[in-house]
Amino acid sequence: MKSLSPDRISAPFGNYSHGIAAGPVLVTSGQLALGADGAIPEDITEQSRMCFDAVLAILAEDGLDASDVLRFSAFVTRREDMKPYMAVRDEVCAGLAVKPASTLMIVSGFTRPEFLVEVEAIALRRG
Repeated sequence: MKSLSPDRISAPFGNYSHGIAAGPVLVTSGQLALGADGAIPEDITEQSRMCFDAVLAILAEDGLDASDVLRFSAFVTRREDMKPYMAVRDEVCAGLAVKPASTLMIVSGFTRPEFLVEVEAIALRRG
C-alpha cells in the first residue's frame, strides 16, 4: 500500500492519508474545501470545485485521473446544494466515455459549520 497526500492540497486534519493506493485500487478520504491558506469559500459551487480539485490531485499523485474513477461519493449539508454540487460533478465527468457511479447524501454537518460539501472517490488502475 502507498499513502497519497499531495503537497498542493491542505494537510489531513489528523493521523490519516488523503488517499491510499493498494494494487490497482485507489481510495480517497473525503475532501473538504479548505485552501492551503486556511480559507473556506462561502459558495457551494466553489467548495465543490475545491473538493474535486483535491480528489483529482490525489489521483494524479498516483498517475490516475477522472477517467479511472469508479465512484464519487458526496455529502452536502443542505438540500438546495444538491443541484450546484451535481453541476460541478457533471463538469468533471463531462468528457468521460464512461461516467462514474455516484452517491449523494444530505448530512447534518461536518467538523466546521462553514463546510457545505465533502467528496471522496474510488478509482481503479486499468492495464
